Amino acid sequence: MLRIAVPNKGSLSETAADMLAEAGYAGRRDPKTLHIVDAENDVEFFFLRPRDIATYVASGALDVGITGRDLLLDVQQTATEIEQLGFGGSTFRFAGPPGRFSSIDDLNGVRVASAYPGLVGAFLREHGVTAELVQLDGAVESAVRLGVADAVADVVSTGTTLRQAGLEIFGPVILESEAVLISRPGEAEGTDTLLRRLRGVMVARRFVLLDFDLPAELVDQATAIAPGRESPTISPLRDPKWVAVRVMIPRRGVNQVMDDLYALGARAILVTAIHAARL
Repeated sequence: MLRIAVPNKGSLSETAADMLAEAGYAGRRDPKTLHIVDAENDVEFFFLRPRDIATYVASGALDVGITGRDLLLDVQQTATEIEQLGFGGSTFRFAGPPGRFSSIDDLNGVRVASAYPGLVGAFLREHGVTAELVQLDGAVESAVRLGVADAVADVVSTGTTLRQAGLEIFGPVILESEAVLISRPGEAEGTDTLLRRLRGVMVARRFVLLDFDLPAELVDQATAIAPGRESPTISPLRDPKWVAVRVMIPRRGVNQVMDDLYALGARAILVTAIHAARL
């Protein structure tokens, strides 16, 4: 069986579980359950702390796992990222007291607090900066005010939390992170099936099917508005002057596409969700 590590809690847990369920795999009914066997799909799921998943996968104890890119790089293990999963996005930046730091070089010789010392340390070394890393498990933004550190390296979304702590962002982006599928050294049997299913879920989430009727003479103009992932399917209607068009388009912006098609002359414009896909 393919042995898959899944976050048992945290920001990635629920979305990872939903994604696997949409891909046709069995889920756990009790949130305290740490191991389930999905015999129908020939896989086992192990529910682990997100920070530990890369270690288990890198050791070969488990075959693949879902974790954050930040956690993979922070623990500095030999597991390999094989797919971006499109959720759990985050950005890591440096922050410090206003006016004190302007570039990463200003961190030489100072204390930098972070919950990701492996990730931040590697980034600083790559840029030739020597700083004292202070590891914290949370509330990193309070480290400067409490005198534990001179600067911090933390996840930033809007920057509001850092500003409220009296800090300003400076220097380059440390990392753009998101949920990823990682693999142990050497591909395990069944990984390709898991990948196809997860990719199908991501396609289903990003795209919709668009159907509409249109005067045949306007097909080229309609195709310019909604070109589709590959090319539209054109079917004749009883009225020889009209055709039916089906196309797969991005979910984002679909209402504007519908408006443009209606203005062109399309009618009976329908949008259908995609629940599964293989492309």
